[in-house]
Amino acid sequence: MGIPYAWADISVQNDQKFLDREGYLHILGEVENHLNVPLNQIEILVTLYSKDNEAIGTMSASSLLNTIMPGMKGPFELVILGSQAKMVDSYFLDVEYTISEPKGQVIDITSSELERDKFDNLMIIGTIANKGEITANSISIVATLYDREGNVAAVSRAFAKPDYLGSNDEIFFLVSVPDREQTKTIVDYSVIAESEEYTAVPEFPLGSLLLLGGSVSAYLVLIRYSSKVIPNLVCASNPT
Repeated sequence: MGIPYAWADISVQNDQKFLDREGYLHILGEVENHLNVPLNQIEILVTLYSKDNEAIGTMSASSLLNTIMPGMKGPFELVILGSQAKMVDSYFLDVEYTISEPKGQVIDITSSELERDKFDNLMIIGTIANKGEITANSISIVATLYDREGNVAAVSRAFAKPDYLGSNDEIFFLVSVPDREQTKTIVDYSVIAESEEYTAVPEFPLGSLLLLGGSVSAYLVLIRYSSKVIPNLVCASNPT
């Protein structure tokens, strides 16, 4: 049974939860910006519920991207430790954000490849170039990895070394992906880089758009249960 839902300017999609082998609960997904202005200070508020639909508590996670440009997505992950992790049966997601100044989209991801090392650890390696007119500082690379259903299976962020890049220069990057068990479900990924000054258009490997186009969730916040999914009204807050 579903509850009527509405389209929103900010949405959470492709979210899911899983317990890892250490008993930690992971709740992850993506925030998509449907506005025509950039967002920053993006916080995802997660209200946790037990099997009896009783509220256990509220926790928060930040988008791994500092700025989400119009039409783009920023992944997030909340990790819950201890006995509380096993008590969670469902959750509700809400988003808070502020409006920010636009960033030039001039950091070009010139190559990327998903690989495993000799210890079966998953990683993304590649190169990025600064096509802007000034040096890019504090460069980070954010990876979002998807399972066959198009849900976010893992997220990771790494900082370039060195973490600055001169105009028209290029640099190598490596993003390691934690949780070896969870990475077995991964079939696709996207990667995006940003700096204090600039951001980039996300890079999708060949075939990703075909895979994700038929499997992504609708643009709404969902209450997710272990056995069913009930859509609910989108709740996105914009504090002024």
